[in-house]
Amino acid sequence: MTEQNRAGVRGPYAKSAQRSSDILDAATTVFSNHGYHGGSLRDISRELNLSLTSIVHHFGSKYELLEAVLERADATTNGSESFDFDQACAQQGVAQATLHRIRDNLERPELLRLFAILAAESSAPMHPAHEWFIERYRRKADSLALAFAFDQESGRVDRSRDPNDLARLLIGAWDGTQLQWLIDPSTDMERTMNAFFQWTMPEALMAT
Repeated sequence: MTEQNRAGVRGPYAKSAQRSSDILDAATTVFSNHGYHGGSLRDISRELNLSLTSIVHHFGSKYELLEAVLERADATTNGSESFDFDQACAQQGVAQATLHRIRDNLERPELLRLFAILAAESSAPMHPAHEWFIERYRRKADSLALAFAFDQESGRVDRSRDPNDLARLLIGAWDGTQLQWLIDPSTDMERTMNAFFQWTMPEALMAT
């Protein structure tokens, strides 16, 4: 296959991938400002000056688009750069990985607002993202519990603490602190979470 032919194959895929990324960016903006029910596919199409048909071509439905937005936001630092939190926990320990993630989060208020709004909306059982958030919190709690257990085996966290309780406490403190920061950006999110670790497991901050 010639270089020209290879470029011809790659071109349409690259263009389609870029269009999908643009739609995800616009959907993130709309959903983070208006929530799922308040934001529409028409609002998203206006953001990009695209037809509704084009958006539905890339994402079959409004819910499929929402799910794609949430999955991307959950796995990246700023919507595009991937971040493996589990790997960071294994390498640095949960405390240091969390503080690292929080520093990254300071640069992505729109994505945090998206989660805050949709998590609150999805507490209603009939919300389209209800099951997605149930699974997300279960998965996150299980993953953090395993990470804390690994920290205990590595001597980073006292073995007397229940890793499942630590996981749920961290999620609660983290989500609550982020919400306060979104409402009032003068809140020092990193300092607050550092204090959480200092009071609950100071040994984790000293571990390397």
